[in-house]
Amino acid sequence: MSKTIKPYKNSALGKKEQVAQMFDNISENYDGLNRVISLGIDVKWRKKVVKIIGQNNPKQILDIATGTGDLAIMMAALNPDRIVGLDISEGMLEVGKQKIAKENLSDKIEMIVGDSEEMPFANDTFDAITVSFGVRNFANLEKGIKEIARVLKPTGVLVILETSNPTKFPFKQGYKLYTNLFLPVVGKLFSKDKVAYSYLSETANSFPFGEAFNNILQKNGFTHTEDTPVTFGVATIYTASK
Repeated sequence: MSKTIKPYKNSALGKKEQVAQMFDNISENYDGLNRVISLGIDVKWRKKVVKIIGQNNPKQILDIATGTGDLAIMMAALNPDRIVGLDISEGMLEVGKQKIAKENLSDKIEMIVGDSEEMPFANDTFDAITVSFGVRNFANLEKGIKEIARVLKPTGVLVILETSNPTKFPFKQGYKLYTNLFLPVVGKLFSKDKVAYSYLSETANSFPFGEAFNNILQKNGFTHTEDTPVTFGVATIYTASK
């Protein structure tokens, strides 16, 4: 991204602090609103991520920007020894902990508050690392990617699910209308944080995707990068190894 996009234009806080504040504000209705905004398709995308992760039979999994734990809960079906969900927002994690307890997975999934750019883990700890709709919220993208490479085992796999922009007519034009008009309006109607979904829309439109994001991964410690667009390119699944 050519510029740093922050949720609150008039706030003196840095992006990291603003993102934490924003997700704390919307945590209570995030899951329901997210299903509406994505038309439920995000669940299918996460299932694809779980399938990729499962190919390596990982024992130690880290889910960065875990939010309310949707992906972490789905990956529990892979029967790893341990899943860690890391997020900067305590509000999102609290919602996630309730969901995990309801699924009787509290002994399998550990939810911790943490900064993706300075993680409290030793080098080469995890067999698999996932990030779903989180890398575009990193305050320093390259620093965050390098930190992921640090804690991933040499034989491990990184899978990232992130928004991207369709490039073909009419999906390109339709997606622009959707992110610029529908998403912010619905967010303002149903969320108590009136700017959150405008921020999410703006970052969705401006974040580097496809080959551009592959290049960032390769520049910061990863090889064998692949990008697979899903649903006409409105999102992309990236896989990479160290």
